Amino acid sequence: MHISFLIHNAYGIGGTIRTTFNLARSLAERHDVEIVSVLRHRDAPAFGLGPGVTLRHLVDIRENSPGYDGADPAHHRPARVFPAAEGRFAQYSELTDHRIAQHLRRTEADVVLGTRPGLNVHIARQTRRGPVRIGQEHLTLDTHSRPLKLALRGAYPRLDAVTTVTEADARAYRRTLRLPGVRVEAVPNSVPAPGLQPADGSGKWVVAAGRLARAKRYDILIRAFAEVAAQRPDWRLRIYGGGTEKGALRALIEELGLYNHVFLMGPANPLEPEWAKGSIAAVSSSLESFGMTIVEAMRSGLPVVATDCPHGPGEIIDDGVDGKLVPVGDPQALAASLLDLINDDDARRRMGRAALAASGRFDPAMVAGRYETLFDDLVARRRSSHLRGTWHRTRGALLSGAYVTKDAARAAMRGVRTA
Repeated sequence: MHISFLIHNAYGIGGTIRTTFNLARSLAERHDVEIVSVLRHRDAPAFGLGPGVTLRHLVDIRENSPGYDGADPAHHRPARVFPAAEGRFAQYSELTDHRIAQHLRRTEADVVLGTRPGLNVHIARQTRRGPVRIGQEHLTLDTHSRPLKLALRGAYPRLDAVTTVTEADARAYRRTLRLPGVRVEAVPNSVPAPGLQPADGSGKWVVAAGRLARAKRYDILIRAFAEVAAQRPDWRLRIYGGGTEKGALRALIEELGLYNHVFLMGPANPLEPEWAKGSIAAVSSSLESFGMTIVEAMRSGLPVVATDCPHGPGEIIDDGVDGKLVPVGDPQALAASLLDLINDDDARRRMGRAALAASGRFDPAMVAGRYETLFDDLVARRRSSHLRGTWHRTRGALLSGAYVTKDAARAAMRGVRTA
């Protein structure tokens, strides 16, 4: 089977890029897989492709490249197909519209997958007849604006399937967009085994990671850790990531006198060695579309204390078994759960082992298997629909007295019997 991913920019660093590469590598063990990047801004991707995965781009925005497209006048006129309400709209243009359309008209893939709403709209409207069309949602429907939801409602009925990363979001799509004939499936993001020894639970570090953005509510985590440090001053907190909230968080650390206990570490790539140095992971978000960092920490053998926010943590963590769930926006509850694990070595190590075992369900091979089942079902449905259409057209021609070859009539009958 030939599988083709369409992605915004495969040369950046982000959760969608990482999970797409993970899935592509696993699928390439049995299939012909390509990743088509709309934009290319650097020479090499940050993540490894692995054998069997091809990568190409449609629009080159590297100024030092002989194929530089940034000076093309069409690249300075706004896109008309990519929805204006989509967050990346400013990076799309008449040129991207044209190149994406050209790619989708010519693709020889059996399955085409988009990886963000705007690209899913392109796939729905412009893919040639034949391939199965799938739109992946890596964010959540609830976070989309009303104009974007209207754009998706107009385009998504042309897809064969929409996949979300949580059951909660799948329910939202079924309830809100009402897509008759479109299969809506929840398939989680994949996270490979880190290839390092898991944490042994002896390090006195709590670890958190992610963008320093308001939705991550690191201010809540820092306030919670003030209570932790007051009772267990031998423990420390490391927060990995960069973002707009860095200055405010640094000021809060100073205000609370936690400069020897809470450390803003900046971005880290790879992050796996940093998880392995810790003993507990913490997530304080008010909203998560999935919770990649939760799974990454679990794959390193860390129990996770997380807010029970929409949409992912409650579907990943088994509360009291491989981690703890606490109310959103409650630093006291977060501090209490962290202290429970800090003060109970046996429970911390037991939950860490349980987290490591439970995280196996997010292995790329497991997730790829779920996608393969979906692909097979949709390809079979597409072929069955095509054969039924062939039979009805042939039967109509026979009834109308039109000339139909004997072979065509026989083929139509065979197709109906075997569909």
